[in-house]
Amino acid sequence: MNWLTNFVRPKLKALISRKETPETLWLKCPKCEQMLFMRDWEANQEVCTHCGHHMRIRPLKRLPHLFDEGKYESHPLPRVPVDPLKFRDTKRYDAKLKEAQAKAEGRTDALVVASGTMGGRTTVMALLDFDFMGGSMGTAVGEGLVMAADLAIARKAPLIVFSASGGARMQEGILSLMQLTRTTIAVRKVKQAGLPYIVVLTDPTTGGVSASFAMLGDVHIAEPDALIGFAGPRVIQDTIRQELPQGFQRAEYLLEHGMVDAVVHRHKLRETLIRLVSLLMEPVAESRSLAVAGR
Repeated sequence: MNWLTNFVRPKLKALISRKETPETLWLKCPKCEQMLFMRDWEANQEVCTHCGHHMRIRPLKRLPHLFDEGKYESHPLPRVPVDPLKFRDTKRYDAKLKEAQAKAEGRTDALVVASGTMGGRTTVMALLDFDFMGGSMGTAVGEGLVMAADLAIARKAPLIVFSASGGARMQEGILSLMQLTRTTIAVRKVKQAGLPYIVVLTDPTTGGVSASFAMLGDVHIAEPDALIGFAGPRVIQDTIRQELPQGFQRAEYLLEHGMVDAVVHRHKLRETLIRLVSLLMEPVAESRSLAVAGR
């Protein structure tokens, strides 16, 4: 018995580590309900290998698939006052914020700003993380978007935004609503500098984010089946008391009705963005050369 308890049992425990439990080895696709091997799913950029369903992917997992050789520079968000309204519902806002930061591996809020080369061209990206308090836009996100716009202008680079949000952050009240105007002005500055501003709409893009910078792109790309709108379909249906069309507010429905320019599979995003940036930056380079020649 001693041999079994002292030797065999520890060996078995070492072989079956906590990291290799069924919960971390497999997951079920929420659309087709097929079981997916976690490693295959992650290698496939968190797209179901059976039905192609695009699950929500966090910014730090998305970025290596976009920049050349997966290399990029991260830019910390500007520091902002924490919990200026001393908001409390079931829990204090500052406590919720700390919990979200702990799960975000050191990041301070729902926006990630990064720069690097994409297709050999300097590019600035700003990505919302839905897993961080629903990707909600508070003061930190607004400041981060303004910073990303200034960075793009300083480097004469296109600005690409990946939206994924439930809207403005209610815990910051009017301060969060002020970010709608601030981010709109930031986008305007990028356009006035003659630089491309491209938005990739991912699931979900709703509320104050869709009412501001997410709908101001020179080009709007959406991931397949992404929910895009201001109020959610359940709210709209309860308000108008009518049955909504099939696929209402989904990416394909918006493409059909002219609200987005393209629906692009996650695997094709990098090449699509490189092509778009190249087309949009060529007129900028041409106008600069004409300006120099005219001096």
